Amino acid sequence: MKTMTILKYQWKDLIRGKWIIGYALIYLLLTDALIRFGGTGPKAMLSISNIMLLFIPLVSMIYGVLFLYQSREFIELLLAQPLDRKSLFKGLYGGLAIPLTAAFLVGVGVPLIYSGVLVSTDAVSVAIVLGLGALLTLIFTGIGFVFGLRYFDDKVKGLGFSLVSWLLLAVLYDGLILLLVFTLGDYPLEKPVLAISLLNPIDLARILVLLKFDISALMGYTGAVFSRFFGSGLGMSVAAGCLFLWLGLPLWRGNRLFLRKDF
Repeated sequence: MKTMTILKYQWKDLIRGKWIIGYALIYLLLTDALIRFGGTGPKAMLSISNIMLLFIPLVSMIYGVLFLYQSREFIELLLAQPLDRKSLFKGLYGGLAIPLTAAFLVGVGVPLIYSGVLVSTDAVSVAIVLGLGALLTLIFTGIGFVFGLRYFDDKVKGLGFSLVSWLLLAVLYDGLILLLVFTLGDYPLEKPVLAISLLNPIDLARILVLLKFDISALMGYTGAVFSRFFGSGLGMSVAAGCLFLWLGLPLWRGNRLFLRKDF
């Protein structure tokens, strides 16, 4: 009950701030443009997933960090009330993660409906792309909270770690793995590369999308190894399970930091 009260207050505050509406409109405009100029069906869903894999982690982490810095006085006020810290952490996290997820789903879902893509495309493919977008939002909002709490007294450090983490996971990761493979090409590296791919939630989401659409040419090295080692069905199950593990770990770590934090 206490958590729901905090959630309702934060949702009203976010709506009054208008930025969450702007976030949804960005997805709406991007999705509409991709459908109009990139085609419909699987091609449209692949284009949307490419934007999603770059944009969602960055925005979710940055907002997660900034939210904690900007809400410091509000958090201190709530801590002075008869509230337990676990309920407060759940309320703060849910008050940001749920609106971000809803903005993504509405922003992408509305163009899919009025353009007819939702009807003409396999429902499972649409559900996987939308579900992965929602899951990545929850994961990276949690990671943003971890950075924000870990470096609560140093805003520059918190934002810096968020940006570097996004750059590493979203942009440099596959390139670093290819460099590793090129350097150690004489050794059997499939299993180590498979293990390394589990350490990147963005890579796991990309693998899930590409296994579903069966586009091996776009998988990259980690995706190709994953597909060869597990196959499509088992590979999707393993990748999905690891993504849910990624969802739990930042929340567990963030909750521990919040319980110990001296505000």
